[in-house]
Amino acid sequence: MSKTDDLSQSDSTLGVFVRGLLMGVAELVPGVSGGTIAFISGIYYRLIGALASFGPTSLTLLSHPRRFWLHHQLSFLMVLAAGMGVGILVFARLIGFMLDVAAPVLWAFFFGVIAASVYQIGVGRSARNLRIFGAVGAVLGFGFLSLPPQDFSGSLVALFFAGMVAVCAWILPGISGSFVLLLLGLYTDVIAAVNSIDLLFLAVLAGGCASGLLLFTRVLGWLLERYHDALLALLTGFMATALVKLWPWQALGTDQNPSSSGVFSYLRWPHEYAQGGDEAFLLLVMLAGCLGGLSVWLLSKFAQR
Repeated sequence: MSKTDDLSQSDSTLGVFVRGLLMGVAELVPGVSGGTIAFISGIYYRLIGALASFGPTSLTLLSHPRRFWLHHQLSFLMVLAAGMGVGILVFARLIGFMLDVAAPVLWAFFFGVIAASVYQIGVGRSARNLRIFGAVGAVLGFGFLSLPPQDFSGSLVALFFAGMVAVCAWILPGISGSFVLLLLGLYTDVIAAVNSIDLLFLAVLAGGCASGLLLFTRVLGWLLERYHDALLALLTGFMATALVKLWPWQALGTDQNPSSSGVFSYLRWPHEYAQGGDEAFLLLVMLAGCLGGLSVWLLSKFAQR
């Protein structure tokens, strides 16, 4: 069994499972992408290749189960999916609890994760591509953050198409599938469905995700093959704008009053946040941000082993 056909020694079952678990946790938080975790942990290109392998050829391999299994790297995909499932099921309640009790600490951890990821991905890009495509990515990112929230809750058809869109965001470094769900007014419904094991809701969402993956990953693989550095530079700029969404201290509830400064109007300094009656958790926020950045460094080192 070759390295490309199944789990290699360097990509052990446990290693892939842990990566999947981290990707699942990341997708629970708006602003953080599972694709980012895949990229910095060293499995991104393998993941894209495995997902893009599904197509017309797959039908011809159905009569040869072993060849079908190896061609699509199903051992890798199933272990990764299992890790993501466990991460989502186990940590959904913890994420919900943290959002209710100590939201700035949670946002700070992922702020550190994204800040370190921007550096990790951007440092390998050419200066020219960062100036051009990184700037375009930043403009697109701020446009994305400025989109007004919609409400598509209550419709299974809307949920299916939301899954298609969200999974495209999931597979791209720097674009959060959870944030797409938040914009569509479905994020709270998804978290509730996961916690209550709403099988119909989750099945429709999974169907949309699967359809989106089949349609999008082949296009993404083609783009990465031909415009690798430019595409990653664009995504670096896009990812950097997620730091605005993940700033630990943001206006909540009736304190939200958008002004001419757009998305920046929601940002607060710690003392301003505390004046609204909420705990700023300044020390814990600083520690969580450093821990988030450190976790990315450790994950990248683990990926190089």
